[in-house]
Amino acid sequence: MSINSPPFGITCIAKITSKLCPSIHFNRFLLFKLSVLLLTYISYVCYHMTRKPLAVVKSVLHRNCSDVAPPIPHILTLTNSNDDTWCDYAPFDGADANALLGFLDTSFLTCYAIAMFFAGFIAERVSLRYFLSLGMLLSGFFCYLFGYAKVKDIHSMVYFMIVQGLAGIAQTTGWPGVVTIVSRWCGKSKRGLIFGIWNSHTSIGNMLGTYIAAHYVDSDWSMSFIVPGFIMGIVGFINFMFLIDSPELVGMQHEVASGNSDASSNYRRIDDSDASDIEDNNSAIVRTESGDQDNPSLRSLRGSVNSQENRYNERTPMLGNRNEHSESPIGFMGAVRIPGVIEFSLCLFFSKLVNYTFLFWLPLYIKNTTPLSPEASAQLSMVFDIGGIVGAITAGIISDTTSMPAATCVSMLFISAPLLFIYETYGALSWVVNVGLLFVAGLFVNGPYALITTSVSAELGQHRSLEGNAKALATVTSIIDGTGSIGAALGPLIAGLVQAGGWQNVFYMLIISNIMAMALLSRLFVKELSRCRRRSNIRIE
Repeated sequence: MSINSPPFGITCIAKITSKLCPSIHFNRFLLFKLSVLLLTYISYVCYHMTRKPLAVVKSVLHRNCSDVAPPIPHILTLTNSNDDTWCDYAPFDGADANALLGFLDTSFLTCYAIAMFFAGFIAERVSLRYFLSLGMLLSGFFCYLFGYAKVKDIHSMVYFMIVQGLAGIAQTTGWPGVVTIVSRWCGKSKRGLIFGIWNSHTSIGNMLGTYIAAHYVDSDWSMSFIVPGFIMGIVGFINFMFLIDSPELVGMQHEVASGNSDASSNYRRIDDSDASDIEDNNSAIVRTESGDQDNPSLRSLRGSVNSQENRYNERTPMLGNRNEHSESPIGFMGAVRIPGVIEFSLCLFFSKLVNYTFLFWLPLYIKNTTPLSPEASAQLSMVFDIGGIVGAITAGIISDTTSMPAATCVSMLFISAPLLFIYETYGALSWVVNVGLLFVAGLFVNGPYALITTSVSAELGQHRSLEGNAKALATVTSIIDGTGSIGAALGPLIAGLVQAGGWQNVFYMLIISNIMAMALLSRLFVKELSRCRRRSNIRIE
């Protein structure tokens, strides 16, 4: 089957329903759109699920073995020796264990950050269904290989770093792929809210990965990697069979274009006008023709694809549209020159540094500062992700309401900085205090990160300077997320190095990073406030 055809699973479902239920009509656009949102949501849940096991397993790869009851065979061998590392897994059984674990995080995130800049370039030029499915299969395989090391008693640091690096490269297929696909299907109205809810997949994935890894961490930590890897491979195959990565494949391009046109009159976009970086979108959006055409047939998978009014047929390219002959994928420098890309990219550098330091080190921090077991520490760390879900939705609603994404990010970063200090100082007082502070910290730390990587990236990828070119979104998304991923690579590494001097040093680093993130958005923040004042003065007059 051609890559320019609907997925095989969708074709089979269409044939079965037309034969078994010929008299039943469906809202095909709604069903296709919901299927895309669901599959991309589950896909990125899996991407984050396979990133989490190492953060949980760290607490058993190196720990205080004097507090662990040895199995009977070890009791005899430990009687005449003072071996405090018998329960550790080499090469993480030395005094430099935390530094080595930090290098593993850095290996993953550095390869992820570098490869991300190329992932968007590739994604604009290939079938996103193939791109995403292959990436998920490879990501699941490399996650499996990390756990396989315990099965085969592999203790090579080089092996672990190579596996983590390859896993990071494979993971870059996720974000440009899912954001681009969702943006193709969803209109511009309430984009912040839709992306805020949809972006909860990161926190859900973290929680699911934590739960699975914590379930096996004390009994057999290899399964903490093998099970998530297996699940991800299955979901990758499901995507290959059912994911519709472009509305044109099923004759739904007119419905999407109509929705965008309806929303354009009252939706503001990020812009670089002399007056402000964000202004009314009335002159910025290129309207598509079509709003008045009849919907495609409800029975046919391709609807009115054979109609003379519809120029799409069986040979329509997957990524094509009516103006495809005049469009070409945007280059790297062209994407960088889009106003706002540099500021938000650099802001995400520091915002993602904070977020990923929590992602990779929070379970170990809780284990070291509370009397909780490794499993209980991992489960408690999920509260941070629950707060992150609320934070992503809150940031999206505020951004939609005010049309001020930079101000939204700055406000949440301003609050999160002192919250980190409060959590480090008082979080260990009691379980209730820890839960409360973790939830609030997750809300304000994850809000800006989620808003920039979703709604803001989608808007910048459709900036008016592109003159309607639809082949820029994946590239812009990869530049923003790639820059953020460089910070994500440095955060866990620095945390592993400075943690030897006390956990307070880690939190000082995170607070400074939040301040830097705020400073980098100061220009956009000031312009948004100026625009808001001018609008208020006009209404008064």
